[in-house]
Amino acid sequence: MADQCEKKVEKFQTEEEVAVRLAKYTADLSAKFVKERGVFTVVLSGGSLIYSLRKLAEEPYEDTVEWGKWHVFWLDERVVKKDHPDSNYKLAYDGLLCKVPIPPDQVYAINDALSAEAAAEDYETCLKHLVQRNVIATSKATGFPKFDLILLGMGPDGHLASLFPGHALCNEKTKWVTHIMDSPKPPPQRITFTFPVINSAAYNAMVVTGNDTADAVQKALGNIQHPDTLPAQLLAAEDEVTWFLDQDAASKL
Repeated sequence: MADQCEKKVEKFQTEEEVAVRLAKYTADLSAKFVKERGVFTVVLSGGSLIYSLRKLAEEPYEDTVEWGKWHVFWLDERVVKKDHPDSNYKLAYDGLLCKVPIPPDQVYAINDALSAEAAAEDYETCLKHLVQRNVIATSKATGFPKFDLILLGMGPDGHLASLFPGHALCNEKTKWVTHIMDSPKPPPQRITFTFPVINSAAYNAMVVTGNDTADAVQKALGNIQHPDTLPAQLLAAEDEVTWFLDQDAASKL
């Protein structure tokens, strides 16, 4: 699949330009899938991504996007309470979700009362229930859930979600959601989507800004394969992968 999907790279001078483009890109896909399926399933990650989505809560999108059709999920989450500073849910809520009228019961946060292992199992059960209800589509190619759009970021080490270089979880083939107890980046306990689920998405958008990621961007988009040391190089999608880069992140391309 990694070789079959269309891959695009869009470069911008500033992070502000990235944010403007990303809002239109996301809003356009929302309209497409609401028209086709009646819902829009979108997966968020943490880090700087939420800040780059800020334009969605501004005109014209705050009034034109059909927020009531959105179903929001998390690519990965730290095993902390939802009000903890490390929580990806809190980051997304404060930066975007509290500003747009998505129905609360269509925002699927991870159960913060459970252990990492139990929370991963619980989240996978939730996803399977939504697949049965046809809220989440199913990939005909892989049999895994097919989210409409996953919005990702990449760390300077080339990790995405909570899938880190050299970690065994990068090779998980059957689970939809799994847990990690020894994340090299704190906090150590997390849950994460696996590559079969990530790469079964219709559209994957990798949003990378800042010069601390320039080396990883150069390697990830280069012709030499480093899948063991650069998980981001494994990113694929059913339809299209688009990398959104500012000038700093793209400086070594």
